Amino acid sequence: MIRNYKLYSRFFRSKYGSTTSICASRCISIKPKYDVIIVGAGHNGLVAAAYLQKAGVDVCVLEKRHVIGGAAVTEEIIPEFKFSRASYLLSLFRPQIINDLDLKKYGLKVYLRNPSSYTPLREPGGLNGKTTSLTLGMDSTFNKQQIAQFSIKDSHNFELYEEVLSKVVNCIEPLLDRVPIQVTRDIKQSLSAKKYDLQTVLAFLSSYKKTEQDLSTFYELMTAPAIKILDRWFESEPLKATLATDSVIGAMLSPHSPGSGYVLLHHVMGELEGVKGAWGYVEGGMGSVSTAISNCAVDHGARVLVNKCVEKINIENGRTKGVVLTTGTEIESNIVLSNATPKVTFLDLVSDNCLSEDLVSELKQIDYKSPVTKINVAVNKVPNFLADPNTTSDCIMPHHQTTIHINCEHSDLIHRAYLDSQHDHYSKEPVIEMVIPSSLDKTISPPGSHVVLLFTQYTPYTLANGQKWDEKTKQDYANIVFDSIERYAPGFKDSIIGSDILTPPDLENIIGLTGGNIFHGSMSLDQLYFSRPLSSLSNYKSPIKGLYLCGSGAHPGGGVMGSPGKLAAFKVLDDLKAKRIKK
Repeated sequence: MIRNYKLYSRFFRSKYGSTTSICASRCISIKPKYDVIIVGAGHNGLVAAAYLQKAGVDVCVLEKRHVIGGAAVTEEIIPEFKFSRASYLLSLFRPQIINDLDLKKYGLKVYLRNPSSYTPLREPGGLNGKTTSLTLGMDSTFNKQQIAQFSIKDSHNFELYEEVLSKVVNCIEPLLDRVPIQVTRDIKQSLSAKKYDLQTVLAFLSSYKKTEQDLSTFYELMTAPAIKILDRWFESEPLKATLATDSVIGAMLSPHSPGSGYVLLHHVMGELEGVKGAWGYVEGGMGSVSTAISNCAVDHGARVLVNKCVEKINIENGRTKGVVLTTGTEIESNIVLSNATPKVTFLDLVSDNCLSEDLVSELKQIDYKSPVTKINVAVNKVPNFLADPNTTSDCIMPHHQTTIHINCEHSDLIHRAYLDSQHDHYSKEPVIEMVIPSSLDKTISPPGSHVVLLFTQYTPYTLANGQKWDEKTKQDYANIVFDSIERYAPGFKDSIIGSDILTPPDLENIIGLTGGNIFHGSMSLDQLYFSRPLSSLSNYKSPIKGLYLCGSGAHPGGGVMGSPGKLAAFKVLDDLKAKRIKK
């Protein structure tokens, strides 16, 4: 894959002329034709726009909502409280993209969290019967001391466990920044440098060689239930349950489900401020990530337009010709990138007769099940946990800065919550990841007040007996969540100023996430790498010439990562260059 942007820029300027001026790119008018149209201003679509525009390609991004960002969005639902309405933490975003797009120059600022995880207990426990919580962070000595409260054996094993996970992550990491190899019956043909650039082949072979050295560990993490892996390493439940939350977060899985081991792995692949596995808050909320990317794209000449809903993608004789907005406006382009889910892209925006029956059938079988209801809460004071009481009424304790795990001190609690959802009921004791970004970021709430973000599961898309997710049902579930927190932090319910409740149907209808799935499709082994979203669509291109997928439904998958957008952009640039050379 070519990485010389100046070379790309010179090449495309020779064809298209100089890039659009900054002033023109900020104009709200729509031109009748662009080199590239991107459907959806989620972070991946914006990443694609920035890379393409930097290379001299004239890009227009069309967003149906009034605000950019997709799931990486900040919204002031309650006056003076800025919610990261869907995604809420940063870690997986590729460092190279931050550097390539100079995102810190364009406003990206991150608060690194330490400690990173806090699990309060309902009742004191541990070896002395008096331990009230488990806190984990970046300091190995601190972690060892915390875990030793529950198990001396576990305190010695934890660092080794992290080393093994890091080793497997290092095996997979080269694949995150490369278009996937498409494996055919002929492996030699699959690895042919004629079909793929040499660096892609080398990345694939490098990952294979690394995993070959410890193939059993790699295979187990990719396929086994997380609890099987954790049981082998640890004996203390608060530790196992805390780690198990990463194996199910955002996925309709239990720690006992095959494949949950990979979801656990996916959530430790990140890097922030040069620290592997670190997570942090973005100043101004997650929408600031999208805004920084958009600022870069616009600064180089792209148009990023809101309130522009694409109704369909125009296709003639198997080739993309542009898009039609819901207003009836037609915009021409021979290249369209879709940041929407595969379902929306190919089943909603493309006419039925443009795809084969077999492909349509495969697309309908993609798994979008989601367990997530996101609840955003404005409170007038910081929560006060019984396990570690506040030293003063308004003080920020170290655990307030972390991910706080509620109903997570035993893996059985997680499994029972999952079982509720398998009968189309929401969980009576939901698994809750609670974060308080205002503990570090003072720009998102009034002084003394706080933003509390609750990532909760399990809530099925469709409830039993035809019950609807109406306002009453949503509030009933939210009350169960609030009651759960109240047991750990009395006074929480009285502190609530207002809330925003997003069930799976809400995440689908408002944010555009099919099934409410935050990953644009399950992160299961059958929907990863050369099978993401399908084996025939795994290199971002589609059977329709000029139509590309650039969202999280493409490799390497979900999370605020940016790789799908970048890799789709580079695929477009390679195809444009090849087309130009042929002429």
